[in-house]
Amino acid sequence: MDELLGLDAVGQARAVRDGQVSARELTEAAIARIEAADGELNAVIHRRFERALAEIDAIPAEAPFRGVPILLKDLGWREAGEPYSAGSNVRDGLDDAEDSYGVLRLREAGFVLLGRTNTPEFGSTITTEPVAFGPTRNPYDPAYSAGGSSGGSAAAVAAGMVALATASDGGGSIRIPASLCGLVGLKPSRGRVSLGPAMGEGWSGFSCPGFVTRTVRDTAAALDLVSGRYPGDPYDAPALPGSLAGEVGRDPGRLRIGFLAAHPRGDVPEVPEVTEAVTGAAALLESLGHDVAPGGPEALGDPHFPRHFGAIVANNLAAQVAGLGELRGKPVQLEELEPRNAAMVSAAREHSAADHILATQWVDGFRRRMTAWWAAGHDLLLVPSLGVAPFPLGWIPPGDLSIALGRTAHAVAYTSPVNASGQPAVSLPLHRNAAGLPVGIQLVAAPGREDLLVRVAAQIEQVRPFEHAALP
Repeated sequence: MDELLGLDAVGQARAVRDGQVSARELTEAAIARIEAADGELNAVIHRRFERALAEIDAIPAEAPFRGVPILLKDLGWREAGEPYSAGSNVRDGLDDAEDSYGVLRLREAGFVLLGRTNTPEFGSTITTEPVAFGPTRNPYDPAYSAGGSSGGSAAAVAAGMVALATASDGGGSIRIPASLCGLVGLKPSRGRVSLGPAMGEGWSGFSCPGFVTRTVRDTAAALDLVSGRYPGDPYDAPALPGSLAGEVGRDPGRLRIGFLAAHPRGDVPEVPEVTEAVTGAAALLESLGHDVAPGGPEALGDPHFPRHFGAIVANNLAAQVAGLGELRGKPVQLEELEPRNAAMVSAAREHSAADHILATQWVDGFRRRMTAWWAAGHDLLLVPSLGVAPFPLGWIPPGDLSIALGRTAHAVAYTSPVNASGQPAVSLPLHRNAAGLPVGIQLVAAPGREDLLVRVAAQIEQVRPFEHAALP
């Protein structure tokens, strides 16, 4: 069973179809792995093992991922009748009334939903250390953070509990934990995956659902399953030329790739292991026949971006908290929130509606300036996935907001602009630091070009197979 659990989701699905293992046996093995490994890692905060086992017999035999276990991030991926905490005690006792569209499609594909993974309160930071559920630890070194906000999902996949898990990304929350846990993490184009029916958009369009996986083909196959627009969705991503799974192994051609090993804004400290990861990836891409040269979009260096992005996120958080108050029948008090979120909500309450609209209009202009670089003839931008080195638990101090916000700003310097521009981007595990901890690199494509990201990521994976944490 260890060998089967070490397969990716595509491989596990094939093993079930071929009769090497039954759907029940594979699910029971994943449950045993969670029970063995999660005591230390604290990745899975809600377990629905009995319900999952009871659902297996009803999965159609023709379902493409029949019997493959999966875990859902406890933020955005809603399940009818299951607890939904969003990393916070504020939601205690509030179950969901309906599945999200993404969860419905996962069920239809035959996945077995084993439970929900840990996330920081409301997904608003880069490390998964919520007061409500405690910290998630990195399988490579339990003293280190698994990242956030999809930290529980990333730790679970890296530890081999499941082959893939759902995630979401509003400022780097797929790519950052993928980087820290040595995984593939692709943030789709805005509108590629619906947030409905409960939501139309997350964080004014910044947030996108996705997955963390161990292989490029799993990422492609999973996104194929959940992608698509539903009536009433506010955004519509550009159509893909075909399935993403079909892009795996296709020749990407000779691409024009710019790279940045130092942030053009000038206020992000350079980190040697981060620089090494990018320059090493640039050399690899050049060896594969691509035209690689220093450079990137001028807009990335705009010093006003962090202020406008942060204001929009804070405003959305304040609206979310107000909605929770209505849902539970009493307003949420600031002292019920973690200090970081209380400060953001408090600041947002000083913003006017006009302030919010002006910030969104500024971001509209930023998006045009960012994407113009690709429109001018570039194919990909290579940058760090994370602007800081792998960091220990507690590095984002809850009691010192000035330090916490400063460190977070440096960490998301290369990811949050891509959320604002709505472009797809993927983090790939190509580097380790001296301590053996993963350091990811990020490739950013033009809006709608997930197909190109999958082609290049698969090309890289073929010549430089990704190394993963040893299974416990």
